[in-house]
Amino acid sequence: MDSEFRISELTDDDVPAVVRLCRAALDLPEDAAEAEEIVLRLRETTGTEGWSPAPRRVVGFLALRPPRLAGVVLGSMSHRDPAAGHVDLLAVDPAVRRRGAGRALLARVEAALAERGAREVVLGGNAPYYAWPGIDVRYTPALCAATALGYEQEQPAWNMTVDLAAGPEVPPPAEGVTVRRATAEDVPHLAAFALETFGASWAGEITHSVGRERAGCHAAFDRDGGVLGFAAYGSSRPSWFGPMGTAAAARGRGIGNLLLRRCLADQRANGFDRVQIGWVGPLVFYANAVGARVERVFLPHRKRL
Repeated sequence: MDSEFRISELTDDDVPAVVRLCRAALDLPEDAAEAEEIVLRLRETTGTEGWSPAPRRVVGFLALRPPRLAGVVLGSMSHRDPAAGHVDLLAVDPAVRRRGAGRALLARVEAALAERGAREVVLGGNAPYYAWPGIDVRYTPALCAATALGYEQEQPAWNMTVDLAAGPEVPPPAEGVTVRRATAEDVPHLAAFALETFGASWAGEITHSVGRERAGCHAAFDRDGGVLGFAAYGSSRPSWFGPMGTAAAARGRGIGNLLLRRCLADQRANGFDRVQIGWVGPLVFYANAVGARVERVFLPHRKRL
């Protein structure tokens, strides 16, 4: 490590300075604009009733070059695999890059995750607490550094972009279907539906989308109150949509399209003229439904410790 940097543990008092650093160090404007939301989201430690009541195990370190903050790294233990850790954020002041700060921070967070039981580390999202699925391909120095430090690239993930300048038209629900904004009282029912149908991460994202600023969830129910589907936004970042899921028996009835458009209308009302559909699976559905296009591509990386 370059001797000019000192690595110290991140505390809550350091968060405002870390947010300022990230606004300058995250090179893509859409990331820098949401620096505060990203840092606070990744720093959350409380578990979420309905999917994982256990506290999150997070770590964070600073690279200091007195008197200034030179870099930050945030990591967490996987919610699904007790032998895996994640590097959730690594940012270095542009003025001091290529001097060893990033390498020192990564080595320190790897050691901290190993101390907590990790046998491998992923440079990629630890959903439902994540800001990116992996390294954006436009962060070329980060991709090069990952390879140089022994990380192996995994299958790519991608976001799709939706243009909201004209505003999404919101159709009425089909007969026998009730669609409404989810409330806190709906969360246990929706989380149970997501857990049974799609997995723990989506249940967590539903939980985090209800009652949060610039976030929300819409849900569809049958005549008996059974869940037909849900769509959420803002769980990870205010400008990102997702996840969305429809019960297998209810597909083909326009429920997904309706829920998607209701969420996009909310996001447009929140001031966004472009929205990212995060970590997309069904490309064709979103392309046909709202003209979404693949734009951000991410490369997760993994390393055995």
